[in-house]
Amino acid sequence: MEYVPAKSIVYRDKSPDWFGTDYKMNIYRGCCHGCIYCDSRSDCYQIGDFDTVKAKENALDIIRDDLRRKVKRGVVVTGAASDPYNPYEKELLLTRHALELIDIYGFGAGIATKSPLIARDRDILARIAAHDPVIVKITVTCADDAVSRVIEPGVAVTSARFEAMRALADAGLYSGVLMMPLLPFINDTDDNVAEIVRLAGRSGARFIYPAFGLTMRSGQREYLYKALDASFPGVREKYAAQFGGQYSCRSPRAEQLWQIFKKECDAYGIVYRMADIIKGYRADYDEEQLTLF
Repeated sequence: MEYVPAKSIVYRDKSPDWFGTDYKMNIYRGCCHGCIYCDSRSDCYQIGDFDTVKAKENALDIIRDDLRRKVKRGVVVTGAASDPYNPYEKELLLTRHALELIDIYGFGAGIATKSPLIARDRDILARIAAHDPVIVKITVTCADDAVSRVIEPGVAVTSARFEAMRALADAGLYSGVLMMPLLPFINDTDDNVAEIVRLAGRSGARFIYPAFGLTMRSGQREYLYKALDASFPGVREKYAAQFGGQYSCRSPRAEQLWQIFKKECDAYGIVYRMADIIKGYRADYDEEQLTLF
């Protein structure tokens, strides 16, 4: 493990409409999941040697100072730029101890991850949920473990992620799926979308937020194209013809996929619109706060 200096770790979230969170926290830099589509590889993020995970020096001391200086309490989200449950976290426990600080200082928590290791910390998340909102988002792009191993080679397969989701649901935690990205000409199929929703429903997911396509920027695009050439011959040429130099690359089948997705979610009682997701995990706490004034 390499360590990098940091002055502050908990920042005001500049996109509060994205799952209704208030602060961002990233303890790690880089990622070893090896997902072929990862937007965080983009040059604009300036993360050198992206596949090497680094931790921030004195992270817990800095997080403690950041939290106790905040005048306004809120939901602290982690996982936006680097997965907080990379393999090193199993021994380092930095994310777990950061959640303990979030609990102590009376904040809520939001987590985005692909790792089943999240289930380890359901005890702390349940303690936080007793006083503030908690939302857990597990990324799932493929219903089929075999396809998952190809496009996300360094992370646990889909079935293991849904096992973790079941453990979170059984602990009473508000959890669901980030179904993104769906790669055009690879996993943007009717069967894949429908089966992800069904697996999510059986695993206790409360919500699914989809993206029927992907993003491509400088740095990210080149890595993706090499991976496509290696594992999906001919698909890179389709991307070049369909999207050119576009940043937002929507699946040509997006409208059809949305109808299938919506039908399956409605059948399982799973919410999928951002406003409903935010209301689902924050409403009780927001109403409780209002009664205090």
